Amino acid sequence: MILRKMFIIPSFEIHGGVKGLFDLGPPACALKAAMVDAWRKHFVLTESMLEMECTCLTPEVVLKTSGHVDRFTDLMVKDPVSGECFRADKLLEDAIDELIEANPDMPVEEREEHMRIQIQADAFSPAELDEQLTKYGCKAPSGEPYGASFPFNLMFKTSIGPEGTSVGYLRPETAQGLFVNFRRLLDANSQKMPFAAAQIGLGFRNEIAPRSGLLRVREFCMAEIEHFVNPNDKSHPNFASVAGKELVLFGRDDQLGSGKTKTVTVGDAVSSGLVNNETLAYFMARTQLFMERIGMDPERLRFRQHLTTEMAHYACDCWDLEIQSSYGWVECVGHADRACYDLDVHGKATKTPMVATLKLDEAMEVEMAKLKFDRKALGKTFKADQRVVSGALEALAENWADFEPIATALETEGKTTVDGFEITKDMVTWKKTTKKVHEIKFTPSVIEPSFGMGRILYSLLEHSFYQRDADEQRCVMRFKPAVAPQKCAVLPISSGDEVNAVVDEIAAELMDSDLATRVDKSTASLGRRYSRADEVGVPFAVTVDFDTLTDGSVTLRERDSTIQIRLPKADVTRVVFDFVHNRLTWEEAVKKYPTVSVKED
Repeated sequence: MILRKMFIIPSFEIHGGVKGLFDLGPPACALKAAMVDAWRKHFVLTESMLEMECTCLTPEVVLKTSGHVDRFTDLMVKDPVSGECFRADKLLEDAIDELIEANPDMPVEEREEHMRIQIQADAFSPAELDEQLTKYGCKAPSGEPYGASFPFNLMFKTSIGPEGTSVGYLRPETAQGLFVNFRRLLDANSQKMPFAAAQIGLGFRNEIAPRSGLLRVREFCMAEIEHFVNPNDKSHPNFASVAGKELVLFGRDDQLGSGKTKTVTVGDAVSSGLVNNETLAYFMARTQLFMERIGMDPERLRFRQHLTTEMAHYACDCWDLEIQSSYGWVECVGHADRACYDLDVHGKATKTPMVATLKLDEAMEVEMAKLKFDRKALGKTFKADQRVVSGALEALAENWADFEPIATALETEGKTTVDGFEITKDMVTWKKTTKKVHEIKFTPSVIEPSFGMGRILYSLLEHSFYQRDADEQRCVMRFKPAVAPQKCAVLPISSGDEVNAVVDEIAAELMDSDLATRVDKSTASLGRRYSRADEVGVPFAVTVDFDTLTDGSVTLRERDSTIQIRLPKADVTRVVFDFVHNRLTWEEAVKKYPTVSVKED
């Protein structure tokens, strides 16, 4: 039905298509727009975030600095005969699925051990992954063992300008545009911390083996939030509003142990240390609420914590919102405490201070180091970089806690490394001292919720689909009114001019109120036209009948119950508008207006 009703279609289909590229047809295009609008209202407007739209084309220096050029990779293996490429961790995951499925009587302990290996599939080193592929007997389509796994960079490389000398990439994420604009965003927020910036846009990844429909594609829509916060205070002012919200959590200890999830309130998750801090937990709860708001089944949502082997060295804690679908549990939203890494690396690479200021109510004494440099020794060793080295040491000296490891290393070993430069004891002397400060400068930490809107859209299609009375001919999309591609259908009971004039009048009023409307004047039976609307998820249908011409009333049908009420046509727009904006429920409408019995043929 998804293809027949043109929700999603393969790109360039008549030319044979391209793996990992899909087009959204009219229903899915409208559904995605409504989802994005709901996301913007739920996060950007409610949280007073600063929204940006940055370019998709990114210079190499930016992604080199962020680490993407060197480390944005998946492990790949090749069929030694055909040369066909495969993503190695997915081969292992599939092999374990097949093994478990083929052995339904497998002992629980053995099954859990296989599943623990499966969970760690994308965290193995090349040598470890090769060992596991051999252990599980993974063979290439040619029947030969796969070649050794090796990293493959997932970014699309291009050149900027006609000379071809300036290397660029299509961005693999939207975040970097927000990080490099941090100082301007801080100014736009009147230097107030904490604050959040957001961006909705396209990302591009040259997937090794695209599959699973919209779940693994090469071009996709992302919605990302970068919440900048003091690393020493990751509380959230609105945390109390979500502290009682229950989430299904799959912590790393449970993944490697019992294999079972826990239902925990957000407040308890933070107080117990399961979730690292309030801000991270706050956004996890807000994500859960968003998913429920757009119509996702709460029973098929969980948060999985990254294993230690999965996390970047700088990350404090990471949780993925996973949605269960026919493809299993699929990561759709990442929640990461990225610490100060991103602003640090861009600041150091560009010699731009990526710092915020905390003004103190009262002056306080802080311990620091007073430095004295041997400029001759510095100049001899570092030449043009001596100011860079001295600046890095002076920045660390502002806080004794930061400088103390440097001092200890110089005292005990006679040398240490700072920002890639080897410093020896003869280059600098220091004295521990104190000073009064009225403000503290710091590099903000970043809490990042990152939404894969394509994956969410596909999951919503699955969660919304059902068959009425188990009849394969009566398919329904159970979209919530707020995100339904079309909010209301308007149908004439006959093809008479008088009836059609009223249909056009009602449809015009609905569309004047920004309510997307479907008009079906075809000669199909009324029941068939209801079914057509149900298939694309239209939640309400107005029918103009012969009574309309005499008393000005129409019927309004609700999609899932198929119950109809009769109301004045003058009330239709207001009632549908209130449904869409959650100001009125169907149960309330049924109490207000009389129901009518209609047999749907």
